[in-house]
Amino acid sequence: MASQKPAVGMANKGPSYGLSRAVQDKIDKKYDAELEERLVEWIGAQCPEAGKPEAGKLGFQAWLKNGVVLCELINSLDAAKPVKKIGHSDMAFKQMEQISQFLTAAERYGVQKTDMFQTVDLWEGKDLASVQRTLLAIGSIAVTKEDGMFKGNPDCFFKKAQENRRDFSDDQLKEGKNIIGLQMGSNQGASQSGMTGYGRPRQIMS
Repeated sequence: MASQKPAVGMANKGPSYGLSRAVQDKIDKKYDAELEERLVEWIGAQCPEAGKPEAGKLGFQAWLKNGVVLCELINSLDAAKPVKKIGHSDMAFKQMEQISQFLTAAERYGVQKTDMFQTVDLWEGKDLASVQRTLLAIGSIAVTKEDGMFKGNPDCFFKKAQENRRDFSDDQLKEGKNIIGLQMGSNQGASQSGMTGYGRPRQIMS
């Protein structure tokens, strides 16, 4: 009686191929080793107890994966200490919960949704470049706030553009609306019908 061969790919998940592998490779190429060094240096200055990771993407992920360093970082920048309880745990759901708490606090701190990574991007290592982007955004906001909470070298981050508020009169605001309407091709129901070419007088029907 011939022995049956076990089905390939059923019990053990092998390496990813095809489109998924190509997509992952593209994401991985966005990871910036120089930015990693800059972020590690800053976080070390901001949170000395965080220590330092092993150099490289895997070391960076392992350093941040349980959410502890991230939560300590956001607490060090916000006097309100938004993450009330930080703890080391080997349980996956606890680690992901802490990452989620960090993300919530980061958004309240001012990070735009477009600059936020997803929990799986860090915990499963799906997109560590997006983790770098979030940390870079936090550093830029911290430098911009100038509230004394930032530690480290401020030259490592770009300051966020400050809001430039101006006071306009009612007449100026109305004029601005008229200009915008004309640029969009309509102004209170008006259209280009009946308009003549430049330099030609408009005919008025009596």
